[in-house]
Amino acid sequence: MRHRNKGRTLGRNTSHRVALFRNLCRAIITYESIKTTVPKAKEIRPIIEKLVTLAKNAALLTDQIDGKPEAEGKQLRAKALHLRRLAMAKLGPMHGTGIYAKDGTPEEDVTKDTVLKKLFTVLGPRFKTRPGGYTRILKLHTRRLGDAGEQALIEFLKEGEVKVKATENIAPAPVVAE
Repeated sequence: MRHRNKGRTLGRNTSHRVALFRNLCRAIITYESIKTTVPKAKEIRPIIEKLVTLAKNAALLTDQIDGKPEAEGKQLRAKALHLRRLAMAKLGPMHGTGIYAKDGTPEEDVTKDTVLKKLFTVLGPRFKTRPGGYTRILKLHTRRLGDAGEQALIEFLKEGEVKVKATENIAPAPVVAE
């Protein structure tokens, strides 16, 4: 029985699984959309949502700094720094990895940007007003070559975009008796 054993092991030991999740988180932050297997996408979603929530809360704190006395502003900056350090701990020692384009070359306009910087300057402010649900998982109909694993696309929602909800069940039309 698997009582109190949440999560999938994905056929890996703990350290390998943690490294996999960190790499997937960095890839999602960098490219904002990645293709992976369905179980990996479902496992990575809560982790990336918590990271974006940290960035969102830091953005909200930095917005409150304007117009505050210096002592209060200092406290708010310290809280925002704490949230940034929590995200650094979650992303692991490679949190300073650069942002790269899809072809593997560093992006020109953001050569000094890192994954952590993009999380806190782009993604956090994007979702400031959103209460949660920053990602979407779309199942792909193609199977992975080799093991025929189900594939999925996990991506961030765009600015101001809302998730499409399933339509409500509409009662069927009454049958006309002849």
